Amino acid sequence: MTKKLRSVYIVSFIFFVAAIGYMIFSGISQNSVYFLNVSEAIAQEKKQPLLSARLFGTVAPNTIVHPEDGLGVSFALEDAENKTQTIQVQYKGVVPDTFDVGSEVIIEGSMQNNVFMAKTLMTKCPSKYQKENREKNA
Repeated sequence: MTKKLRSVYIVSFIFFVAAIGYMIFSGISQNSVYFLNVSEAIAQEKKQPLLSARLFGTVAPNTIVHPEDGLGVSFALEDAENKTQTIQVQYKGVVPDTFDVGSEVIIEGSMQNNVFMAKTLMTKCPSKYQKENREKNA
């Protein structure tokens, strides 16, 4: 093998390893989000903006507003333990059937102008779907 061919292989290998390293680094940094309850998110937002976070809490009573076009929802998310701590949430997308007042939800997105702009909205399944409750109701 000539010296020139060997150097081409070495340079190609270095580029390959660098590309793999970059893909791993960018994948980890894009998928890393904080998982916070409402109280923690409020405290964190005072320190620095929440650019990417996953929050959990319950839907506050009398706060659900559906837009006129029918897609999405806005509501207040309250802390599961401290009901006085709430964050206003705006979500544009398909709302789960189990979404209602008092539902436990997990949202992912970012804070913008004191409103949490959710990209995803998931509800925790009610206990009626758990196996032991199905057997009692049958």
